[in-house]
Parts: sequence; C-alpha cells; structure tokens
Amino acid sequence: MSKEPRIEKYDHPAGGWGSVKAVGSALMKEHALLNGARILMHQNKPEGFACVSCSWAKPADPHLFEFCENGAKATAWEITAKRVTREFFEQHTLSELDTWTDYDLESQGRLTEPMRYDATADRYVPIAWQQAFDEIGAMLRSFDPKRVVFYASGRASLETSYMYQLFARLYGTNNLPDSSNMCHESTSVALPETIGAPVGTVTLEDFEHTDCFMFFGHNTGTNAPRMLHPLQEARKRNAEIITFNPLKERGLVTFANPQAPTEMLSNAQTPISTQYHQVKIGGDIAAVAGICKALIEADDRAQREGLPRVLDVEFIAEHTHGFDAFVDAMRALSWQDIELQSALTRSALQAAAATYARSKAAMILYGMGITQHREGVLAVQMLTNLMLLRGNIGKPGAGICPIRGHSNVQGQRTVGITEKPALAPLDKLATLYRFEPPRDEGLSTVDACAGVRDGSVDAFIGLGGNFARATPDPHALEAGWRRLPLNVQIGTHLNRSHVLHGRAAYLLPCLGRIEVDQQASGPQSVTVEDSTACIHGSRGFAEPASRDLLSEPAIVAGIAKATLAANFVPWDEWVSNYALVRDAIEATYPDQFAQFNQRMSQPGGFRRPLPAARREWKTSTGKANFIVPQGLGEDPDMRFDGERTLRLMTTRGDSQFNTTVYSLDDRFRGVYNTRDVLLMNRDDMTRLGFEENDEVVVSTVAHDEVERALSGLRVHAHDIPAGCVMGYFPECNVLIPLAHHAKRSKVPAGKAIPVHLRALSHGSA
Repeated sequence: MSKEPRIEKYDHPAGGWGSVKAVGSALMKEHALLNGARILMHQNKPEGFACVSCSWAKPADPHLFEFCENGAKATAWEITAKRVTREFFEQHTLSELDTWTDYDLESQGRLTEPMRYDATADRYVPIAWQQAFDEIGAMLRSFDPKRVVFYASGRASLETSYMYQLFARLYGTNNLPDSSNMCHESTSVALPETIGAPVGTVTLEDFEHTDCFMFFGHNTGTNAPRMLHPLQEARKRNAEIITFNPLKERGLVTFANPQAPTEMLSNAQTPISTQYHQVKIGGDIAAVAGICKALIEADDRAQREGLPRVLDVEFIAEHTHGFDAFVDAMRALSWQDIELQSALTRSALQAAAATYARSKAAMILYGMGITQHREGVLAVQMLTNLMLLRGNIGKPGAGICPIRGHSNVQGQRTVGITEKPALAPLDKLATLYRFEPPRDEGLSTVDACAGVRDGSVDAFIGLGGNFARATPDPHALEAGWRRLPLNVQIGTHLNRSHVLHGRAAYLLPCLGRIEVDQQASGPQSVTVEDSTACIHGSRGFAEPASRDLLSEPAIVAGIAKATLAANFVPWDEWVSNYALVRDAIEATYPDQFAQFNQRMSQPGGFRRPLPAARREWKTSTGKANFIVPQGLGEDPDMRFDGERTLRLMTTRGDSQFNTTVYSLDDRFRGVYNTRDVLLMNRDDMTRLGFEENDEVVVSTVAHDEVERALSGLRVHAHDIPAGCVMGYFPECNVLIPLAHHAKRSKVPAGKAIPVHLRALSHGSA
C-alpha cells in the first residue's frame, strides 16, 4: 500500500547526509547495494563509464566518488536486479498496462528480449532478433521515407548516433528530431547568431578563475549536482554567485559536501548564492534588460565623473557589432516596465549589475528555465548581450554555459542528429558513402508530434526515451500513436511509449552504457560529449541484464541492413569494432575529431575546437553580435483575465531524470509520496479562495479553444512569486498546447503556461 502524501518544509542543505541516505535507498530498492557500490566507483572516471544521467563535465582529476545523488540513482536504475520477461507480458495485456502509472511501468526493471505486439492477444510476444529486423525492414521499405521519423533520446553514444543519422539519410529522410528539440534548441538557434557557435564557451578550468557566476533558470542541486563542488570551492575564495530563479532551490542556497568528512561530522554547510532573485516565470528577459540598463547607466556616470569605464569599450569596438543600437534600446526601456515584467525591483537589479561590474571574469550558466519559453531564443541572446558588454567571452574564467541535460544530447548533434540539413555535413557523407543525401528539412519534435496526430507519419523509430510522454499535448497525441502503422522502440525499461504500441510495434531491448559490451573484436568502449564540448570515452563494467540483449550499434545496424539496398557502409565491421565507427566520424569531421581513437580516453576528455572561445566569430558579420530585443519577452499566449490567469512552470523533482521517476519524493521541496501537487504563492491562494491541500482542476488558457485540463492536483503554499505556480513534468504536459513553443526553435514552452484554477474540494492541511 502506498504511503500517504505529505508536505513539509525542507531546511537542510543539498548534499550532506540526505544525499548519502538517498543513494543507499536507491541501491537497496533496485536490489543492487553491493554490486552498485562497486560499479559507482567507476562512474565518471577516465577509464570508467560516463554517467547515463546528466551531461555535466567530467574532471581530469576526479573525486573518489565522482557521482551525484541523481547519477547514482540513474546507475541503480540501470543495474537493477528487476527484470521484465516474457512471463511478465504473458500475465499483462497492454490495455491493462495502459492503466498503470508511468512510475509503476518503469519500476518493473530491465527488458530482457525482443518483443512484437500481438494485436489478437493484446500482448507483447517474443520474436527472434533477425525476424524482427526483417519485418521492420520490410515495412520501412513500403513507406515513403519522408513519412518516417527517426527520434533519438540524449543518451545514445556518439558511435550509435552517427550510425543512426547515416541510416536515416541513406533511407532518404532528415526526420531526425531529438531531445534537444525539447530543451536546448533555443540555444542552438540563438548562439550561432551571436557568437558563431551552437554550444557554450566554458570549461571546467574556467571555474577556477571566475569571480562572478550568474545562474538563470537552473536547478543545479537536482539537475547537475556535481557542479556544486567547484561552486563550493569558488565561494571559499569569495567568488560571487547571483541566482535568478522563480523558486528557492536548495542546491543554489546551501550545500554540504558528502565527500568532506569534517563537513559531514560537523553538519557544516556552505552558502552558495550571494544574491538570490526570484524572478517571475517568463521574466528573465526583463531582468537581464534591467541589469544591462543599470550597467549602461553606471558607465554613463563614470564618463561624466571621469572614472574608469564600466563597459569593456575596447572589446566592444574590436569584437562586436550592433552595440549602439542595443544601447539605445536599453536606454529607451522604462524601469517601471522592467519591474513589472520581471517582478524584481530596480534596486535588486542594480545590485546584481554592480556585482557583475566589479568582477574581472564572469560566467553565465543557464538551463531550461531560459530556453523553454515562447521567447527562449531571445532570452539566450539577452544573456549573450550581457556577457558582451564587459567582454566576458573568450578569456579565462569567463563565458556562457548552457547546462545541457541528457548525457549525450549535445554530442548527438555534433555527429549529425538534426532535422536541419544545413547543420549536417551532407556533402562529406555523400562522398564517403556514395549516395545523394536528402536536402529538404526534416521534422522537429513538434512537427513529428503533429504528424503522428494527423496521420502524416507512418512509422516512428525511437532510439531510447519516452517520446509519447515527454511531448506536449500527450492526450491528443495518444490516439494518433495507436494508429501508427509501425512503432519501433529501442530501450532498457518499459515505458508509456511502448504500452501505447501502434498497429505494428516492436520492443527492442538494448545493453545499457554501464554494461559490458562484448563484440567480435573484444569488449567495446563508446564516447559521449559533455556540456563543455569535451569528448570522453566510456566503458561498461556491469554484467548485461540478459544474454539476449544487443548493443545499440548492433540494433541500428540490424535494422539498416534489413531496410537498405546495397550500400557502401561496413555495418558488420562497425558492430564488431566501434573504433572503426570512430574512424568514420573522424573522416566526416576531421577538424572536430582529429586522432579520435588516440584521444578518446584522455583524462578530462578532449575538447572540440570552439572558435568563439578564442574570440573568433563565425557569424554573418564576422563579429559577436548584440541582438536588440523587441519588447521584454511578453508571451502572446498569455491572456490575462483580470487576476485569474497564472503562469505555470513544469519542472522535475529531485528523484527524477527527464520522464523517468525514481521515487515519488521531492525532498528538496518538501514533497513526499506524491507528484499530484501544485505549488503556489500563499497570497494567490488567499486571493483566489483556496485553502491548503484543496483539490483543484487546472485548465489552460489557449487560443485554439481546445479544452486542456488536469484534475487531482492539490495546492500547497510555497515560496514562489505572485502569479506563478509550479507543477511536475511530465504530468503537466497535458496542459501545454503543441503550438505553445519557442519562436524559431520550436522548443515546447513548458515554463510559462497560462492557466486557470478551479477548486473541487477543501482538504485538510
């Protein structure tokens, strides 16, 4: 029987004994305590395996325990002793499994053998690997390639990702959406226009030289906890850390290092943020504009008084374009509008600007709180504007750092997983493999959702992930998902995308990254790219969950060989020796992957060359570009009906990674045994007539007049700006219209959804 939900205040630091206890509990829950402790010693080590959770940088000189709480939970999840066997599917129809919660589905453990959907029995039944490949290949050959989607989640290796994108293009499509479409595509659109690179400019070494960190829209204590170690070291040398986030997240408030015996024994903790500004959801552009305006006003005063300039005018003159227009736009903004849109005071923003102005080297770090907005692209470009004002790109300790989520989502893009043909080396692929790649733009995640929904997609190949649950408007998507002529899912655990099946469906279980991958030439290693554009080798140590599993490269090659006519790709040789795939990647990207096999195990990884980090700007102007904002990020989808309309942000809990929920607890926010909650400002509760623990119906205020509602949530008072509410991802995805996405990047805007609340009943607190 499940425990009763409860809400209580959590005043402890991130890390500390709470993390130690959580790691132990996760290993015990997956029946992997002894084996897990052994495996974790290899996590994020130069000769070990790269974490399957977040993509934060791996140091050359790692800690003894170079893993965080959530990374350990992800490892426990993968090496679990629980199994989903053929007997499981004999006992449960898919109609029954569809009534299970997402948490219960994934909690069953590891998939063990290939399965095919039997519509008559409404069950998955075993199928031989080659038969599965042959049947999938035959169906794919019958479809128009433009109506087939090749989706990739962020954990597939560089080797698998390269093979996957090549297979799709040989087949005849650029329909290669990936999890970047759901999170940092706004970064990939914004940064090339401003600094000429689609990724950040920061390395781990820069942390040692930074005296001012500015965080925007990121819950570091949950989503990249290993970063707290260098932040703690920075605070001990008096570096400033300024945070902008709607919620007071524990990891950016205070941290206790679980690897420091003196801290653990004394209960000592380190305050992290020196300023914490609770910006309104969707108010980041206004907040950054306020800081820029304050800097420009301070620079004007300095000139009048004959003091040193606040702006780096030498850098601006030599390296930037568009400065005058940007300054004019900032001067024209009114402080009243900035305060209204950001929910921050002029004095608070001036305080942030003053600290930034005193710094010699500053770094901006941001997450999906910036990118998952209707104006996500502009929000990223405003952060770049702020960096350019003081020359904080291309020097030690300075730069812009998008904190990517999934473990290799950045790397997949590097080796060609993209729906945009201009971003792929099509001419090089054409030469190497003697074919003519498709040149038309493929489907993004949002486009693929629309295609599944309206029937213009015939087949969906999922390389990991839980697409049907991660996307907006999932209820609208489900009907189309069930009508899909072909649904192929490559994964490790059962999830909602498998249960929804399709008219023909195949479930292909793969080895996890932590497991030994034995091929003809011996045990294999793979590679991944972290958030700082460093490439790392990864070698598995755990025994495979089943002897019937195949590796991701083997599965991709098996489907490709069964689908394609004669081609010039040595699929079998690649599967027998992944070093040959790396040779192919190097041949395709010689500047990025020179001496790939020789450098892949370098401690700390080897970094891809990034011209912007050297102040070389690969932009249309040949310089770093200031971008003039048109407004302060007002959301055209926000229809305010008096004071009833609230801004909903969806977010993850501390026992969660993407759609995978390891536990129903979110202890940092004091939420236990439930995810059916809505956290809101106490004054809003009073104003709207809600009491603690009231059950509410949340409905979306949308232009398309489609009714989107979610019931069963209970409201609880929380420290969040007025007019803002927080609910969990992916449960609240039903409230996101498919059309509610970032302009130009099409990232679903899950951080500012206009909603109304209606009470169902009064409950007891």
